[in-house]
Amino acid sequence: MTDEKPKEETQEVSEEEPTAEEPEKKPLPKPGAARAKAPKVAPKKEEKYLSRLFEVENGHDLDVYEKHGGYQALRKAMKMSGEEIIEEVKKSNLRGRGGAGFPCGIKWSFLPKESDVPKYLVINADEGEPGTFKDRYLMVLDPHRHIEGCIIAAWALGIRYCYIFVRGEMQFAIRRLEKAIKQCYEKGYLGKNILGSGFDFDIYVHPGAGAYICGEETGLIEGLEGKSGQPRMKPPFPAVVGVFQAPTIVNNVETISSIPFIIENGGEWFAEMGIEKNGGPKLYGLSGPIQRPGVYEAPSGITVGELLERYGGGMLPGHDLKAYIPGGSSCAVLTPDKLDAEMGFETMREAGSSMGTACITFMDTDTCMVRVAARLAHFYHHESCGQCTPCREGTGWAAKVLDQIEAGTGRREDLDLLLDMCDNIQGNTICALGDSIAIPVRSYIQVFTEEFEEHITRRGCWFPAWSRRQRQARSDAA
Repeated sequence: MTDEKPKEETQEVSEEEPTAEEPEKKPLPKPGAARAKAPKVAPKKEEKYLSRLFEVENGHDLDVYEKHGGYQALRKAMKMSGEEIIEEVKKSNLRGRGGAGFPCGIKWSFLPKESDVPKYLVINADEGEPGTFKDRYLMVLDPHRHIEGCIIAAWALGIRYCYIFVRGEMQFAIRRLEKAIKQCYEKGYLGKNILGSGFDFDIYVHPGAGAYICGEETGLIEGLEGKSGQPRMKPPFPAVVGVFQAPTIVNNVETISSIPFIIENGGEWFAEMGIEKNGGPKLYGLSGPIQRPGVYEAPSGITVGELLERYGGGMLPGHDLKAYIPGGSSCAVLTPDKLDAEMGFETMREAGSSMGTACITFMDTDTCMVRVAARLAHFYHHESCGQCTPCREGTGWAAKVLDQIEAGTGRREDLDLLLDMCDNIQGNTICALGDSIAIPVRSYIQVFTEEFEEHITRRGCWFPAWSRRQRQARSDAA
């Protein structure tokens, strides 16, 4: 087994280009449709932190990591108390990078200081949100930075064991993590009496079974325990009763990978690299018909327009921007007039959506919004754990109604029916999966009302098919 990066596991994610077939009829003007021009220059060089070793040869290896200052933050942290480390993390304004955006330092403070049973750190490396592909870069290209962050967190919180729950399909990332963990045991960064401190800490990699719902922290915990990935009712919260009924902190890969920089440079330094309540640099995934799809590091608070033009290179020639999803498929869709929206949790909420995972999917004017909504409804229906009736039944019915509109058999009252379905699903389920379909479907209907209505009046879809295989079936169930 070699350590060479297989192309299929490290290529940037991008959408297929639409086929070259001309639509039979021209669609109505799309709300906010605009042309994004590609810049003539490459992105400006800036100092990198999270992606510092992405382009360094063998950056995943322990020796290379140490030559670039690796594990010095750990040594510094072990001279600090747990309270001091938590306080620095609070000052940093580090928010959870997995989608919810809960302040990391505050979450850490919920963990009991004393416990009769071992405390656990669980890393959410499931990364199953459609359109999201940043955490796998950290695991494959710089696994030691993540491991160092885990050790620092465990030292600060008195945690004995850590499980990294990785999506089962990411086999290359699993192998890289396991190799890095083995190197750490050999060097004394893991195991008994770490660096002579008397601190014991072990890390285990746990492959998941491919369920989207295990991206939710309690569903992940259930899967880690060998059960079906069905989210738990809260309270109690994982910080009190988590994996194996013990106090547990669940953090995202990128969140923990940011910890070494906070310890190295201080919480205030990290906070100043972002905007209010959103500290530090972070990773952004850009996909769609753009010039340079991929993962880029930039400060918190950067605008979507700057990410598109400066880093993504603008839209591909001949492609006009129609809409974008700011942070994974569960976010509300936004139009080009919102390109000046800043990538922050509060600022994106003000723009009418959410930052989520900060992986942005751009869509051009050849993209059918009814088809996108139907595809998402099918995905979330398939991934529903089935515990909650609104989610189990509502996602399926939404998919069927959207399929009918796409196939040309929809009615005008179906739009009101879909909005009513969204109201009945959102906020009425144990976890946020129901919200993950209700929020985007509602936004597609409200933002692109004319397009939905014209599908009904034209009795079908006029947009190009997504692939040769789909030319005869323009929707999953059409």
